[in-house]
Amino acid sequence: MNSKILSVCVFCGSRSGSDINFVEAAQKVGAMIANNNWRLVYGAGDVGLMGEVARSCQKNGGITFGVIPKFLMEKEAGKVDLSTLVVTENMHERKKVMYTNSEVIVTLPGGIGSLDEFFELLTWTQLKINVKPLFLLNINGYWDPLLALIDQIIRKEFANPSLLNAFKTINSVKELEKELFQIQP
Repeated sequence: MNSKILSVCVFCGSRSGSDINFVEAAQKVGAMIANNNWRLVYGAGDVGLMGEVARSCQKNGGITFGVIPKFLMEKEAGKVDLSTLVVTENMHERKKVMYTNSEVIVTLPGGIGSLDEFFELLTWTQLKINVKPLFLLNINGYWDPLLALIDQIIRKEFANPSLLNAFKTINSVKELEKELFQIQP
């Protein structure tokens, strides 16, 4: 029997966004991770959706592993009461540490940073560098314009249709939980 716990990397906004459903989804993701005895791996911020996910995970007794570059400790209010806090030199190192310490990656609504994180791993998947499952949590259709852009990239032949198999779009935390149950650490 495998005693290793599932580590779920969550990319999401350092802001809360304009839709209360984003905050509620972030809180549900944090609680889901804790309630299943999984570990949250995330950007170590205590602001925006990042903070919501972490506080909810902690409130429900979960394990939190945060990674933040030195220069963001103040800007993103680095959360210092985590189970594990890793402070890196830069953003590249942050992403690498988050990636190597997780088995699955979930992207919630977020901004340019979340897009950067998602697209880097999508590129790695296309190049067969990454084999870890990638999920987009598409709360209230937030990622619909991104999905339309990816469809256009494929239609205009800048990527193969197989790119659509490199990630899975999920519309609710409940659906996400079902998917995560199928992943073995």
